[in-house]
Amino acid sequence: MTWFRREYAFIASVLTLIAFSIWGVDLLAQPFTPARAGLVFGWLFVVILASSFSVVRHAEWLAHRFGEPYGTLILTLSVICIEVAMIASVMVVGPDNPTLARDTMFAVLMLVMNGLIGICLLIGGYFHREQYFNLRSAGSYLALLVVLATLGLILPTWTTSTPDASHSPMFAIFLGVAAFGIYGVFLGLQASTHKDYFVHGDEDDHAEGKLEGSAIYHGIMLVLTMIPIVLLAKKIAVVLQYGLDSSGLPMELGGVVVAILVLSPEGLAALGAARHNNLQRVMNISLGSALATIGLTIPAVIAIGVITSEPVQLGLDPVDTILLLLTLGLCIVNFSGGRTNVLQGFIHLLVFAAWIVLIFD
Repeated sequence: MTWFRREYAFIASVLTLIAFSIWGVDLLAQPFTPARAGLVFGWLFVVILASSFSVVRHAEWLAHRFGEPYGTLILTLSVICIEVAMIASVMVVGPDNPTLARDTMFAVLMLVMNGLIGICLLIGGYFHREQYFNLRSAGSYLALLVVLATLGLILPTWTTSTPDASHSPMFAIFLGVAAFGIYGVFLGLQASTHKDYFVHGDEDDHAEGKLEGSAIYHGIMLVLTMIPIVLLAKKIAVVLQYGLDSSGLPMELGGVVVAILVLSPEGLAALGAARHNNLQRVMNISLGSALATIGLTIPAVIAIGVITSEPVQLGLDPVDTILLLLTLGLCIVNFSGGRTNVLQGFIHLLVFAAWIVLIFD
């Protein structure tokens, strides 16, 4: 009984998969009625969100087991794998939406680098006045973020090799290989020779003797819990597309919903770290998640686009480009001193609020 209570999200996701394998044709039959669409969307949203929390719970166990920076790496890569899997499943079998990957990546960047960081800085500043982090880690994250965000999300809007906001096939392949390769180099340095960049002071989350269970069990359950999320993602994409089309809401909200599903559990981990005066962990989670989003999602969607011949538009429109450049510049300024306070949190939240307003403007 204890196992059932602990793994209720995994059980619920498996039961949901069984239900959709039996009644899925009727549940997703077109045209939707508003009541059925709302019921199916709410059901899938709750199950996927609970499963995401379960994935992060297992990742957090492994994080405490192996300590920093490996712990945050496990957490971040687990969450980004969910994001990539959801985008990939929708691209392959979902409704045609060539900008879904772009909208999701941009939403993740805005949610993490403005919303999540802003709230964390507010919490940390309120309880601890000033918080400190390893300046070298922020510099490493931001240097890669500036390069990959510019090449992946800004450049395709201004090139003339394609008529839309997509990369040419040659540059797309180059970018996919380069992004994956440089992110792999970054992970190698973070986990080996430069791991001291990503730890501040004497912090150490290594807690092998205080944890129950085994690394093998939590590793297996982490993978098993991710599988239903991927399979259910294409179901919720159908309902989400109907909701956006029928209500006239901006299509960018599709990316926001995917980003919220992916980032909610990771965001709670960052908020807890801020409350306990561990700003370095906040930086590792937030900036690490933003970097992983670009470093892994761009190669994945480019590969899927090449294999399936599906169009993939990664270039941002001018307004979003300005917001992204503003966000990157703000992070460079705010994280150049190795300490933060409440004011910096308010500034990040101001940019976040502007982004939300502009979605509906």
